[in-house]
Amino acid sequence: MRHAVLGAGGVGGLVGGALAKAGHPVTVLVRPGHQNHYPEQLTMESNMLGIFEVPVRVANRLDGQFDVVWITVKATALEAALGAVTEEELNGAVVVPLLNGVDHVGRLRERYGAERVLPGTIRVEAEQLEPGRVRQLSSFVNIEVAPNLTTLTRAEVLCNELRAARLSCEVSDDEVTMLWGKLCFLAPFALATTASGGSLGAVRSDAGWSTCLEAGVKEACAVGLAEGAEVAPEPILAALEGAPDAFQSSMQRDVAAGRAPELDAIAGPILRGGSKHGIEVSATQALVDHIVRAT
Repeated sequence: MRHAVLGAGGVGGLVGGALAKAGHPVTVLVRPGHQNHYPEQLTMESNMLGIFEVPVRVANRLDGQFDVVWITVKATALEAALGAVTEEELNGAVVVPLLNGVDHVGRLRERYGAERVLPGTIRVEAEQLEPGRVRQLSSFVNIEVAPNLTTLTRAEVLCNELRAARLSCEVSDDEVTMLWGKLCFLAPFALATTASGGSLGAVRSDAGWSTCLEAGVKEACAVGLAEGAEVAPEPILAALEGAPDAFQSSMQRDVAAGRAPELDAIAGPILRGGSKHGIEVSATQALVDHIVRAT
């Protein structure tokens, strides 16, 4: 299939680079006037995928026929970035968002129609070192997509392509659980590491931060359950306990670099859901308040 990547940072660069290495045409979409700032190649540094360079096209909007448009920008940049992908230019392509949070799926469906949006999640630790150069820090890349009847066939073909490119991909029949399953892990982890300024190992070794992390997981799962997701805190806490000590969140790196953190996308659904369903989310709120005060 022909792929376009809107937001070729850590996540988008990794996915685009792996697909290009597997022989698929990949176009990187950048902001108008920035084509000359992005090289016509992706360079990958990964213990899992290897070290390699692959050619890509660079454009500032959809200018041809594509099968998949990956949306991998930060949630804070979503509205501005969507100008590069109009409904008319999308044609028969399917949009696959790999953003943090849950609210963006409804926004994309409003813009492009439910039949053109294939919600997805990705679990990976990757960073952009410079335009066109990405380093994968984790030993895994796990992608999940949740199709409707219209996008089911496309989702199965896409997952086969991703697996052939050495990226794990699964088709889910439960969109709500897919989205909240990731958020219930990501939000407490991102908020606790960012608020503390330390790695996951540092959070786990400090009684106060460890308590906040555990409470955040329980709050997120309570809201997720109320929203219809099949989530539970025990497996998430076990996964956090088994993750490497050096594990850091992209929110933590954003704050350290002076970039705006994705607080609304990551913590917002939990805070708003807590208010909506009458669920106590004080630990999540306290972590958010700490980050706001520090930025």
